[in-house]
Amino acid sequence: MGCLADKVAIVTGASRGLGRAIARELAEHGAKVVVNYYQSKEPADALVGEIRSAGGEAIAVQAGVAHPDECQALIEAAVKEFGGLDILVNNAGVNRDRTIRRMTAEEWREVMSTDLDSVFYCTYAAVPHMIERGGGRIVNMASIIGQMGNLGQSNYAAAKAGIVGFSKSAAQELARFNISVNALCPGFIETDMVLNLTDEVKEALLAKIPAGRFGKPEEVAAITRFLVTEGGYITGAQININGGMYMQ
Repeated sequence: MGCLADKVAIVTGASRGLGRAIARELAEHGAKVVVNYYQSKEPADALVGEIRSAGGEAIAVQAGVAHPDECQALIEAAVKEFGGLDILVNNAGVNRDRTIRRMTAEEWREVMSTDLDSVFYCTYAAVPHMIERGGGRIVNMASIIGQMGNLGQSNYAAAKAGIVGFSKSAAQELARFNISVNALCPGFIETDMVLNLTDEVKEALLAKIPAGRFGKPEEVAAITRFLVTEGGYITGAQININGGMYMQ
């Protein structure tokens, strides 16, 4: 029996990258995991298969978290399958990088809807079920980009900064229900977004990271697991996981 035995967790955008690592970590510690995906059905199903083969419980649920009705359906699917909800990890996100002069309204709106609006939609739908269970843990995936900005990422930076502000406000509102809300601010982690960069760009980034390397998805997953197990008194925090990379 793990430290999350009998706990039910939803991880949005869990078919790959950070979401996949987080879903696996929570499952390894006993949580019943809902693997949310939008288009990547095969990777999501494969992850569910891995978790079940290891003796855990998991289901895959398709939902476009940019849409409030689909977020509601995602939460209800978890409750119907596992009987309640204890943990919500709002991880889903996209990036549509372009300079402000070239960015379209659609590119701005897509990033804001998927990365920021979804955090509200899913939290709104999840909170009543967490209150019914006597509490819960919400972890929202922000980014170092939301703290320091980045060229060509005004939409992404705005969305991730918004997640930090939302998390701080939600933490104050929900503390009386024993629901903690925290934002993680990863730096540059070895996910597709970083691994697909050119070698030249990677070298330039590494030169700015005091730790001299990119982070690993498992390191972000471990912090997430800590927050939902032992971090109950931590709420409204923005937790940096960036190898010492801060604005100069």
